[in-house]
Amino acid sequence: MTQPDAEHPRPVDPAFSRALQRRTQRKQAAFTPLHSPFVGADAAAAQLVRDGAAAADADVVALSRRIHAHPEEAWQEHGSVAAIADLLGRHGVRPTVGWSDVATAFRAGLTAHGVDDGASDPDRAVPAGPTIAVLAEYDALPGVGHACGHNIIAASVVGAFLALVATVRGGARFPGRVLLLGTPAEEGNSGKEVLARTGFFAGVDAAIMVHPFGYDVVDQPFLGRRQLRVTYHGVAAHASASPFLGRNALDAVVLNYQAVGLLRQYLPPSDRVHGVVVDGGTRPSVVTERATVEYYVRSADPETLRDLSDRLADLARGVALATGTRAELSWDPLPFTLPVRTNGPLAARWAQHQADRGRTATAGGVVPEILAASTDFGNISQRIPGIHPMIAVGPPDVALHTREFTGFAGGPAGDAAARDAAVGLALTALDWLSDPALREAVQRDFDEAGGVIDVEGYFG
Repeated sequence: MTQPDAEHPRPVDPAFSRALQRRTQRKQAAFTPLHSPFVGADAAAAQLVRDGAAAADADVVALSRRIHAHPEEAWQEHGSVAAIADLLGRHGVRPTVGWSDVATAFRAGLTAHGVDDGASDPDRAVPAGPTIAVLAEYDALPGVGHACGHNIIAASVVGAFLALVATVRGGARFPGRVLLLGTPAEEGNSGKEVLARTGFFAGVDAAIMVHPFGYDVVDQPFLGRRQLRVTYHGVAAHASASPFLGRNALDAVVLNYQAVGLLRQYLPPSDRVHGVVVDGGTRPSVVTERATVEYYVRSADPETLRDLSDRLADLARGVALATGTRAELSWDPLPFTLPVRTNGPLAARWAQHQADRGRTATAGGVVPEILAASTDFGNISQRIPGIHPMIAVGPPDVALHTREFTGFAGGPAGDAAARDAAVGLALTALDWLSDPALREAVQRDFDEAGGVIDVEGYFG
């Protein structure tokens, strides 16, 4: 291992990552592919989906590449939405762009009678029957562009919708409705929760989407995430002449940060707390009157996220008592996200369709569960049944949110993932619509996992 020097930090040793990969490879080799006992859509309709997806292949890849080449951050995805609307328009679909105050959300709808604009005005007649939504993301990250591969999500979801449109035009019939929902600002902004609180998902009975990754897996953990900002208020004083007259808010922040570090040893392995000092004072000669530390707080279950939140609040107040300062706690300036609840019967359908594309989508626990992030889809999955499977785009040792992953998301592997995901999403949606027994199993699985959570009021 190369030693650090005055100009460079110590290089990261990849030994642990290699060990994780070896462990995963052994589990993958022993994994029995998932099988769904349900009939799903009939063979003729499924073939129409595959044919429709194949016909849209070039458009799907072109859309993915276009969004990738012009990355736009949260709430600013105007070009991406315009590209999606343009492609849909060329296929005879006129989406509704904009929802409430969110200019970069969009909707389109499909029933057995044809396409519509996806509007959900309660005064307008909506076809009776079950409704499933396919969810698109298309925001990018600052500095590294589509390092999370949202260009692939957008293209695959649009491709799935177009495949279903072609299926209806080819004569297939199903009850209910498919909604194509464009959901901006996933990266750190909880766009889906913002939209959910305005009725964007009203009337939706199930929701599906897919996310790029280094593995194919149907149930990779996604942790719930909250934001906590602790501001300590002290008493200013001259740091040399009269420090005894002061109460140092920076000392409180430092003690808080150290206490959180000590707390980590006693947290469940799936919990995460990471923070930064966002305000540490003004001058060394002034006892700091105000200082702030901000944390992301993550956990694998809603209940454990609430418990972790309580522990951090107690810690913050204890530090204030120890330092003679006052602690001001500010939670969730943007809506929190809850863990993803994966629906088993839907996940099995997805896995079966990916197997037909040459991919083995493993169940949870095969890929190391420590490789866990957060997503606003978790909030949707706690309201209605849903899946958020991962599809392999980059090698396992290339992490999301890196420039290296950006390259894979815009290359041939990203193209292949978009095509495969489009077929898988379309077939899974059609199965759910076509098979009442599958729909019943999906709802039963959701209910047994806890049913509907009052997401907005969960931490109230």
